Amino acid sequence: MLALARTVGLVGIEAFPVDVEVDMSRGLPSFSMVGLPDNSVRESRERVQAAIANSGFSLPPKKLTVNLAPAGRKKEGPSFDLPIAVGLLAAGGFVSAARVERFAYAGELALDGRVRPVRGMLPMASGITTGLEGLFVPAENASEAAISSPARVIPVRSLQDVANWLQGAEGLFPELPAPELTEPPVYRVDFAEVHGQLQARRALEIAAAGGHNLLMIGPPGAGKTMLAQRLPTILPPLTKTEAIETTMIHSVAGLLPEGVALVRERPFRSPHHTVSTPGLIGGGSNPRPGEVSLAHNGVLFLDELPEFNRSALEAMRQPMESCRVTVSRAVTSTDFPARFMLLAAMNPCPCGYLTHPSRACNCSSSQVQRYLAKISGPLLDRIDIHLEVSPLESKHLGPETEPGEPSLPMRERVATARAIQGERYAGMNDVFCNAGMPPSLLRKHCSIDPAGRKLLDTAASRFGFSARAYCRALRVSRTIADLEGEDRINATHVAEAVQFRALEKDYWV
Repeated sequence: MLALARTVGLVGIEAFPVDVEVDMSRGLPSFSMVGLPDNSVRESRERVQAAIANSGFSLPPKKLTVNLAPAGRKKEGPSFDLPIAVGLLAAGGFVSAARVERFAYAGELALDGRVRPVRGMLPMASGITTGLEGLFVPAENASEAAISSPARVIPVRSLQDVANWLQGAEGLFPELPAPELTEPPVYRVDFAEVHGQLQARRALEIAAAGGHNLLMIGPPGAGKTMLAQRLPTILPPLTKTEAIETTMIHSVAGLLPEGVALVRERPFRSPHHTVSTPGLIGGGSNPRPGEVSLAHNGVLFLDELPEFNRSALEAMRQPMESCRVTVSRAVTSTDFPARFMLLAAMNPCPCGYLTHPSRACNCSSSQVQRYLAKISGPLLDRIDIHLEVSPLESKHLGPETEPGEPSLPMRERVATARAIQGERYAGMNDVFCNAGMPPSLLRKHCSIDPAGRKLLDTAASRFGFSARAYCRALRVSRTIADLEGEDRINATHVAEAVQFRALEKDYWV
């Protein structure tokens, strides 16, 4: 007997429908699987047969053939266990084959018949064929699937639950509502804990308001990491669309915490400097998102920037411009979104004390230049704001010192500036903030007064700005004007923006 069960496969975060065709025919008892299954799918034969037997069903000793169509696309992951098992039950006459075809299924099976959660459920649910009556998923994945599934989500805990439903027990599970972004994120840190560092706070606020990349240079203990960890607290909350995009990536990577269906905080990724190029950018034989994609809609913090593998850093240049990563393999290519703010920190020299006000540097001039040369000009050119962070005097660090401005008012100013940008770029799918403004829109949205134009041209000539650096300084000026509520860029805005590009001339000579 022939039966059909529907499910979904994944390539990266893109879903495609899969038909699980099961044929039960005469012949020597066997179980063969075709349709480009990977090892985890091939192993499902043992899990499925044990789960069916331990759920109270006895398959007849016949020749079993399972085809995963389309046969030309690779299938991977344990989510095919449940549809294969349901297809076998339908082919064996235990449930109605016609009824089985009206639903879709995804889930891993334990040997005792329990349905275990799988990663990637959110993008899988979005790929369900329209017109189906429901989607059977593990109970732990149900809220996640409800966000994007066009069909009713039916949470199940065992193969027996699925069989009971298909045999007519439809009142077994209530319909699930999709989760919403109702509660604001709660942060464990706050800018109120940062004493002094007024220029650094201002630079981080500008970067947050316009989505700009930022590099901090300073000696050890100056507060670079402390400042970086507090940047997410002043970023505007995720929109529903951004939350779904972010959740898709984290779901595929298996990073969603237990019980969390929707990511509610902007990601803050801080990989160690020993990370490999595939770990940073994405890749592998079965492509997985890297850190630049896991930081999508959030912040990628690279501490001790010169210590990172140079080839990995250079590989970031293309995603920083296109906001996407394409992982190409012989059979297929996979796209991952990578729209992130790069926040980097580094010492001014190998020992770290070149610019320290009281400690002497032990590095020679050649050592300093070799250290700085690890950061290439093209990468540095893509960082909008360069900031020197100086250590505070001990008198500013005591418990009696007045706290700094909290994150909340800073976040409100950032949100106001982002709202202005949201209206500016309304209707544009790929532009969300000033940092992503294409050159074609600079003339329209970066109107600048004559004094500001003269100042920017003079600075570009003095500091040797490339065309990219010139446009980035103009975008930062636009963000500063937005924070001030000004429609037109003036010389004051330009002066502050240019100030954040001056370090390139001081260090990289």
